[in-house]
Amino acid sequence: MIKTITKVGNSQGVIFDAALLELARLKPGDEVNVEVHEGGTITLTPIRPRPPREEVTKVIKATMKDYARTLKKLA
Repeated sequence: MIKTITKVGNSQGVIFDAALLELARLKPGDEVNVEVHEGGTITLTPIRPRPPREEVTKVIKATMKDYARTLKKLA
């Protein structure tokens, strides 16, 4: 996909259309890490918060409870 750098106020920017944001699972206000590599390549990496440990533990326990019989058969 080719994009053009455009003037945005006193700066320059690249406009991401809705389809591109949807493909990247991004929305306005999301944070991205910007890296400039040797040769001038620029990468944008979404910063997605990890769920708290307590939430992960809760989901694992609920899954183990729901599938206890199946898990015993597999063991």
